[in-house]
Order: sequence, then structure tokens, then C-alpha cells
Amino acid sequence: MMLIMMMMLTATLISTVLMMMCSIMSKKSILDREKMSPFECGFDPKSSSRMPFSLQFFLIAVLFLIFDIEIVIILPMVVTLKYSAISSWMSTIMLFMMILIMGLFHEWNNGVLEWAT
Repeated sequence: MMLIMMMMLTATLISTVLMMMCSIMSKKSILDREKMSPFECGFDPKSSSRMPFSLQFFLIAVLFLIFDIEIVIILPMVVTLKYSAISSWMSTIMLFMMILIMGLFHEWNNGVLEWAT
């Protein structure tokens, strides 16, 4: 028990020290307007230097990650098919698939999957 407490204390201490070091090193010393502005051959930029971020692209990327994680969860279920009862395995798969399908329909009804608006 004492060993576990020491390991937790050590991990907490190391984490705290690393966070403090990152905080100290990330502070900017001087926020100069000229240093913070985009450089374009010494002239003021003609347009915005930042491209607008597409929220639709972000939502599609999040949706892709959800379904990518779904595959990672389903693959071990196929391996455990021969070690478990078919009724409990089938009910688990059906529940999991229904949750995912309901999420997909929710995204579809909210218009997340439509590019042209």
C-alpha cells in the first residue's frame, strides 16, 4: 500500500513540475505589435493572413473519428464471439449498432452532413 502511495505521489510531483516548467517557458517576454503582425516583404498585408476555418469540415472530421472508434470497438467483439453466449453477444452488438444509427440520424436531421447550405 505504501508503495502505491509513493508511486502516486511521485507521478503527481513529476506532473506538477512539468506543468510549471511548461508554463514558465511558454510565457512571451515582450508582446511587440510588429513582431505579432504577419510579415509580407516589409509592407502591410493586403488581406487577412488567416484563412477562415470551415466548421463543416470540423464536424465531418469529428463524425469520422466517431465511426473510426466504432470499428476499433467492434473488432474485438468479433473475436469474443466464440467465447460468449450468442444471445448476450447479439444483444450487445444490436444495442451498440442502434446507438450509432440513432447518432447518425441525429446528425443527419441537424444538417451536419449537408455541404451546400
